[in-house]
Amino acid sequence: MKQALAKMTNLQQRVIAAVAGAPLILFMIWYDAWTLALLFCFISALTQREFYRLLGLDGFEPLTAYGTVVGTMICVLAYFVETNQISTGSYFLICPASSMIFLIKLYKKRDMKPFTNIGFTFLGIIYVAMPFALLIILALRDNAFHPVTIIGCLLLLWSSDIGAYFAGTYFGRRKLFERVSPKKSWEGSVGGAIAAGLVAFALALFDNELRPWQWYCVGAIIVVTGTYGDLVESLFKRSIAIKDSGSSIPGHGGFLDRFDGLLLAAPFIITFLKLFP
Repeated sequence: MKQALAKMTNLQQRVIAAVAGAPLILFMIWYDAWTLALLFCFISALTQREFYRLLGLDGFEPLTAYGTVVGTMICVLAYFVETNQISTGSYFLICPASSMIFLIKLYKKRDMKPFTNIGFTFLGIIYVAMPFALLIILALRDNAFHPVTIIGCLLLLWSSDIGAYFAGTYFGRRKLFERVSPKKSWEGSVGGAIAAGLVAFALALFDNELRPWQWYCVGAIIVVTGTYGDLVESLFKRSIAIKDSGSSIPGHGGFLDRFDGLLLAAPFIITFLKLFP
């Protein structure tokens, strides 16, 4: 299977990955709150482990297993608290669980840079796990289940990526941020914005979970933060001299490559919708 995929173009691999993966993701989000939470816990754990693995390639030693457990715990807590199965005070369990990172590193005798690795362990939790927990909270806000909000955000992000890919491939001339990502262009960004704008228009027309102006604002947030999220991840990969974060998803690289835009977009989206309900 891998050999057959290796012979295909990047575009063909992307199409196969989308056809195989997107329907399953959308179904799990739509079906029920617990399947949505299960999905995001699973993706968060894989993405966080991938992040720590990449740091290991550069000689760092974050607490991969424990950091991933804490990150997954945050996502699990978000589900149980927001579905009113446990009290809001349960969020405070994050405090001792996170503090244990210091104690564990205290007993790592061979770690030459313990505080650097402590910092990277926390970064994996904040950068990867927290955004997925926020998406769970976003889906379960106001004591109701809002799967279309999450699906809409994914469709906006995917359409922006697709528009940017094709516009950049066929019309890309002016570099967007050459120091970090030489292939990204202003033309690609405009193409992504147009594609996301069309999807936002369709969501505003047919969905009532959010008001039309909210969908347009969420679309704008995703276009901007999604682009920056991609650049931030490119900066991370460049700092450790690798091209892709992995090969888990054909045509896309790893989980970090696929969800980098969502990681930065999620905090801005939930903040906007909480401030302007």
